[in-house]
Amino acid sequence: MPVSMNRFQRIGSRVATEVLLRVGPALAHSPTLSRSIAQVIEKRIRAHYERHKPFSPLPIGVQEERFMLWLILLRTVERALKEDRLAPSALRGLVSLLIERLILEGGDRRAADRFREHYGVNPPALLTISPGKACNLHCPGCWADAGPGAEKLPWEMVDRIITEAKELWGARFFVLTGGEPLAYRSDGHDVIDLCAKHRDCFFMMYTNGTLITEEVAARLAEMGNLTPAVSLEGWRETTDARRGTGVFDQVAEAMDRLRRYGVLFGVSLTATRHNYKEILSDAFVDYCFQEKGALYGWIFQYMPIGRSITLDLMPTPEQRLWMWKRIRQLARERHLFFADFWNQGTLTEGCIAAGRGTGGGYLYIDWNGAVTPCVFLPYSPVNIKDVYARGGTLNDVWAEPFFASIREWQLAYRQAKGNWMMPCPNRDHHADLRRLIAVHEPEPIDDNAREALLDPEYARGLASYDAAYQSVTDPLWQQEYLGELAS
Repeated sequence: MPVSMNRFQRIGSRVATEVLLRVGPALAHSPTLSRSIAQVIEKRIRAHYERHKPFSPLPIGVQEERFMLWLILLRTVERALKEDRLAPSALRGLVSLLIERLILEGGDRRAADRFREHYGVNPPALLTISPGKACNLHCPGCWADAGPGAEKLPWEMVDRIITEAKELWGARFFVLTGGEPLAYRSDGHDVIDLCAKHRDCFFMMYTNGTLITEEVAARLAEMGNLTPAVSLEGWRETTDARRGTGVFDQVAEAMDRLRRYGVLFGVSLTATRHNYKEILSDAFVDYCFQEKGALYGWIFQYMPIGRSITLDLMPTPEQRLWMWKRIRQLARERHLFFADFWNQGTLTEGCIAAGRGTGGGYLYIDWNGAVTPCVFLPYSPVNIKDVYARGGTLNDVWAEPFFASIREWQLAYRQAKGNWMMPCPNRDHHADLRRLIAVHEPEPIDDNAREALLDPEYARGLASYDAAYQSVTDPLWQQEYLGELAS
């Protein structure tokens, strides 16, 4: 999840990257030197933050949270070097591609400038693509309703999408999901071949982990520009209950392989109202980060879309607030790169769906070519196959009125100093989303999405949830983030 940065943050953060690029590989064999250099970098970052804090347009609490993010990133790299966790290619991918080229430089600035000159806003910073729907598991509540199936984008089209995003937007960061990305095959190619062809890009894939064999781990280590985020639901009993008997042990073995080969990897955890404390417990966090070697973690709060839709698995407003506090605790006390996509919408200045034009925006393309504002907003106004058939490009997709209306909503919400602790149009502002859908009539991507749209109880339940969560977070937004700006 790239974090959009203003000019001051980009300049200040470059200090850390320049040092790591020059001396990073040598630090793996000198923990003392590693700590000393990290302390110098941290001092420079702190000084830069204090110097430029009064001039930033961002709320003071958001500035502090981003400052903490940079310290966590620095500590994560230091930990990886100290414990010799990364193969040389993985270290190059982390420092040269992810940090320097993507986070600091923002991809290809020339392409981004051309887009900005034409449209007056920034282009999307990334794309999420599900190249295929096939999956070797069949999990209840799967947002993609994945399983055995042949629905997929042809290799040539996936390659064209990546190439266009690079040329038209300057994008260099791509997220691969599914289905199971490692189950994708087309014209003799898989997703690792995609990363091999686009070595100037950095990829992250969400994977169930069960297909990470010795061969796959070795290929990932060789590439260095594809990081897997391995899915877990908690401990063995909780994971196997949703994903199938024996899956937890398969994932544990996969993480061992990834660490042994020096692959940069993380964990992806789905939070429900039943397991939210389990996945954030000290014991489970230690298992993922210390024992197994994950370097980052994502939390996906259960979203009521996809297979077996229910509102009953969503964390309650009080549980969601507990997770917000717990993530902040892990950040401040343990310096773990652990992000909650919804609770930390503050880091991205709210929703980034629909190719938001204020930095960090993205779009999602599924295995049938349907383009939606977000993975978790399953309504599509356009199909990439149709756009290409009539000679169009990704810019024509981005310009679709439904996407434009969401970007207008995002801008209005931001200008009104809306509560970024509740950023999601679907889950946090469902009534607003329904109004936009009624105007533009995008196509539901499957029967599950259609049923949700037609269910009045679903709409009432989410509207009630939105009001409840706003009531408990508005005071925190004012106090913790706006600070003196609240007055």
